[in-house]
Amino acid sequence: MTDQQTSQRNREERAQARQAALRAPIGSGSRRSEMRNALIESRLTPNAISLTGLLGNLIAAYLVYERELFLAGVAFILGSVMDTLDGRYSRMSGKGSPFGAFLDSTLDRMEEGIVLIAVGGYFSERGDELAVAATVAAVLFSLMVSYTRARAEALGVECKVGIASRAVRVVILSIGLLFAEGPGDLALLEPAIYVLAVLTLITTFQRILHVRGALLRGL
Repeated sequence: MTDQQTSQRNREERAQARQAALRAPIGSGSRRSEMRNALIESRLTPNAISLTGLLGNLIAAYLVYERELFLAGVAFILGSVMDTLDGRYSRMSGKGSPFGAFLDSTLDRMEEGIVLIAVGGYFSERGDELAVAATVAAVLFSLMVSYTRARAEALGVECKVGIASRAVRVVILSIGLLFAEGPGDLALLEPAIYVLAVLTLITTFQRILHVRGALLRGL
């Protein structure tokens, strides 16, 4: 069998496998495998997913500025989903790179801050100084949660402890945005910011104590 015939046969086998996967029930292993292989063979890169997440969060911030808070919540959720997919896709596809990991981590910090800055502007326009201060605290300690982990890992200490992980922070802010202007007295954006500020503060100190204990045990 010639190389051309072998190549043609391989293409036919892949096409048959693809058709079988498409006929399989949604959620089945063969369909997931086929979707995964299609993504890997595509030109999609983890960096493109990361930049899509940034775009989603920029749109969310703009919608907060325009006082379209529910739509801002939707955009924030979609952008955050992209943030979770880029790392997984990088590992799954083998297309990751050291710069891609650096870009992903950097954009994650930027995106969270961008949306919170827009929320702070929203509270400032309403004259709610306490909520503005809480938003500033949420930005600061959200960054500190990430910074403490990075510094700990530079010291050789794994540091994923704490109650306000990235996923938890996304859920809290998403709920706040989606129900910022709910019916009656249901307005959850301001309470969400207070909760976010308190939990990120607690998590920062949880990680400081964790690293201290780990380093002392290593002495």
